[in-house]
Amino acid sequence: MIPRSLFHLIAPHFRTIARVRRCADDRSRRSVARAWRGIGGGGAVTLVLAFLGLLGNPTFAEDWPCWRGPDLNGISRETGWKGVWGKDGPRQVWKASVGIGFSSVSVVDGRLFTMGNKDGTDTVWCLDAETGGEVWSHSYRCELDPIYYEGGPGATPTVDGDRVYTLSKRGHLFSFQAVDGEILWMQNLTNTTAATKPRWGFAGSPLVHGDRLILNAGESGAAVDKLSGQVLWHSVTNAGGYATPVPFTMNGSACAAIFSGKALFGVRLSDGQPLWKQDWTTKWDINAADPIVNGDRAFVSTFDRGGALVEFGPNETRVVWETKRMGNHFNSCVELDGHYYGIDGNTDEALKEFRCLDVATGEVKWSYKGLGLGSVTAADGKLIVMSEMGELLVLEATPERFRPLSRVQVMGGKCWTVPVLANGRIYCRNAAGTLICLDVRGSDR
Repeated sequence: MIPRSLFHLIAPHFRTIARVRRCADDRSRRSVARAWRGIGGGGAVTLVLAFLGLLGNPTFAEDWPCWRGPDLNGISRETGWKGVWGKDGPRQVWKASVGIGFSSVSVVDGRLFTMGNKDGTDTVWCLDAETGGEVWSHSYRCELDPIYYEGGPGATPTVDGDRVYTLSKRGHLFSFQAVDGEILWMQNLTNTTAATKPRWGFAGSPLVHGDRLILNAGESGAAVDKLSGQVLWHSVTNAGGYATPVPFTMNGSACAAIFSGKALFGVRLSDGQPLWKQDWTTKWDINAADPIVNGDRAFVSTFDRGGALVEFGPNETRVVWETKRMGNHFNSCVELDGHYYGIDGNTDEALKEFRCLDVATGEVKWSYKGLGLGSVTAADGKLIVMSEMGELLVLEATPERFRPLSRVQVMGGKCWTVPVLANGRIYCRNAAGTLICLDVRGSDR
């Protein structure tokens, strides 16, 4: 384990080291190293490389640039964080108030981005990830729209290089300069694409793919140029779903799975052409949990219908299995080692259970009551679970049984927003807009 004092010195360089280690050839390694030295790596290079040599598996810290993380699957590659706590839990580093809403956080280069609403005004926040202090903010008029819940923004900011993209529930789409909040362009999707606003507003976060943003707007999505905001393509104007588009490749073409109001679409990203469609009708067209795509299969889940594993190909789909025992209301499962872990249940029913399902068969391996409509993310073979009531748990990711390693009450209020692990910190928020940062730097070994 790297000593704490030294960790603070070298943590900002781990992403570059990881890039070097992932490069496929020596020429690429030398290129990255030269670039790093050019921006001031200096003696830190020697220091970090020395530790990489001394430690076979050092702590690896990682940013979280968008909804569901850098791999868009809810799983962090971060290692060496502390998942076993005492009865008091991890130390709270800071607390902030960001306004009503369910937007999660993105963390890049020491900055944290999120959204909230107060008095009918949305605010996009950029905070210092280490201190919680405001770096910049931008506010604009947007209704709270509290239909059977607190309301406020549901999408999470997406960071791409020096830009950050945000989407409000009323369709306000912004491109900001990440460092200072300068507005580079803005538009409203209901005007530029004529997309119908879903009943509970736009909630899917912008997906960056190459030169474009992919959005769950209209029946099967829309795309805009990420640099200019120009609409590149859009689908018919029926209301979309609430999930974030998920990228995949089919027959060499870049595609996205878009969970719309009444179906799951496989859409070609170059022109928006749907390549396949799986009908999926639900109460009030609430398809909110992101599909989990693995190869030529996608897992979809909705609170009143349950879940299904769908196999897809050009112009066709096939349901491999379907179950009533994993219905995600809005928070997606995570897939680890051939199993799905997630919350089954909805606001209309008393029974809500955290479950583990076998990916191959849909068989329930275990269930656990008491977490309400919570959420789950994962890192380093462990599940990080936030209960609806503000209890934070770390579990061993195993299909054998529900096995908590730590659990502690960290906040109050309604907690539907998934926690985020980034650079040895866990960030949690509630519906009222209380955002806390917890210190989990260190190691259980």
